[in-house]
Amino acid sequence: MDDHDKRKQFSPETLMMSYGYNPQWSEGAVKCPIFQTSTFVFNTAEEGKAFFEIAYGMRDQKPNEKLGLIYSRLNNPDLEILEGRLKLWDKADACAVFESGMSAISTVFLEFLKPGSLLLHSKPVYGGTDHFIHHILKGFGIHTVGFHPKMSEQEIIQLVEDTGHSDQLALVYIETPANPTNALFDLSMARRIADRFSRDDAPVYLAVDNTYMGPLWQHPMEHGADLVVYSATKYIAGHSDVIAGAVLGNHELMARIRGLRTFLGNMAGPWTGWLLMRSLETLKVRMDTQTRNAQKIAQFLNGHPKVEKVYYLGLLDESQPQQFAIYQEQCKAPGAMISFDIKGKEKDAFTFLNNLTIIKLAVSLGSTESLVEHPATMTHVDVSEEDRAMLGISEKLIRLSVGVENPDDIIWDISNSLDKV
Repeated sequence: MDDHDKRKQFSPETLMMSYGYNPQWSEGAVKCPIFQTSTFVFNTAEEGKAFFEIAYGMRDQKPNEKLGLIYSRLNNPDLEILEGRLKLWDKADACAVFESGMSAISTVFLEFLKPGSLLLHSKPVYGGTDHFIHHILKGFGIHTVGFHPKMSEQEIIQLVEDTGHSDQLALVYIETPANPTNALFDLSMARRIADRFSRDDAPVYLAVDNTYMGPLWQHPMEHGADLVVYSATKYIAGHSDVIAGAVLGNHELMARIRGLRTFLGNMAGPWTGWLLMRSLETLKVRMDTQTRNAQKIAQFLNGHPKVEKVYYLGLLDESQPQQFAIYQEQCKAPGAMISFDIKGKEKDAFTFLNNLTIIKLAVSLGSTESLVEHPATMTHVDVSEEDRAMLGISEKLIRLSVGVENPDDIIWDISNSLDKV
């Protein structure tokens, strides 16, 4: 057994420290340095020619032929090492990292949809994704239709057929758990729907936004997803100091994603890549702590007299059989995102938000510090009133991203603020 085979046996959290990097490349530096350069020197003109032929798809890479670096819009050591590490969590063939979550999402849409295509998507989704679907894609002549978590497989199939564009379905896009309601969608069912409308010359792909669960708590490719999308700003970066996105999948699809990324120019830079590599080293430690904290906090909220309802995966049971079954099948932990309805109206929600001291009132999620926001007037303000009402994104809904602080301190802060309501 060679050294490469031995390394495969290690856990991802172990490999985050060193995978893909050799200290001998950088004067023995134990950590990969920042390769802050725009371009790279070729040893010979023949080498440069070979690199470009492969980069632009003019020929396949020969056996044992090593690819070199050309230009940081195409590849960069920080980016390549980072992408190699990220793919380990989801057991993907390849990864592409972007300068934001929305650039990752929009690149997927633009690569797999064209004028006349139909997009089938879950509801609700992140507010930026919702805006891109309903305002940007429609401007390109792309048809869209959304389904909610209570719909059956047959109802969704009928929904697609009723559009009159079922033969043009090209992409199924799922965000699960949904932001901000924590509603779960059955990925195996989504896979069956995609396959039902696939044609030999036009497969229907399934892309899953896994941001809410991060690389640790759910692995969509195990349940039929072709592509996994992340806002790497969230759990992957985890410190509220980086904006980034990532897409993972098989070699064929990722070649398409990487190709479009090259010409859109929305790849992550070396500084972003270096910061994300730093964050990956503590990913499991952070996320394990966050979900433990969240479970304790959800139990507290669930018993508080001023809280009407708590939306948290860890509280699911047989009283919600459909959601509970999906949770048991797909999720490896209940996560660290909690939403809850406060008793009252918008002013009561705002009173609660305005009196917090430890928890910060800010959008985003998945960071070391706990964050709280009001979806109806902040992240999801652009979602139609009709959809907000149907999906439960009301004026009394509050979204909490649980951090790594002492959970008793977070509970004190929540309790103290609820006392002011």
